[in-house]
Amino acid sequence: MPVPKSEFDQLPPCEFYTPEELLEDDQMYTVYEIARLLQGLETDADIDRQTEDILLDWAIPWVMVNADDLVVAEPRSDDEPGYYGLKPAATTADGEGNDEDE
Repeated sequence: MPVPKSEFDQLPPCEFYTPEELLEDDQMYTVYEIARLLQGLETDADIDRQTEDILLDWAIPWVMVNADDLVVAEPRSDDEPGYYGLKPAATTADGEGNDEDE
């Protein structure tokens, strides 16, 4: 049920990190690690399963909204998730680098 805005002391803007603000250029992250980073936690922070599920509710849409700025890597084995990282600045739609100095 909706709640009147007047019931809240503060209503800050709903802002999220950009991929460049959140991720390191040379690293790949699982969606679980991205979920932790979005909450200001370390990627290896120990959190309970229920909290992790809630954090994933934020992380999955964030990945989808920022997909144009990300690259994806298949899991290295059947028992691990895929990985996401920053798309290099000079990468084209076909995944090839576009370095004019080559």
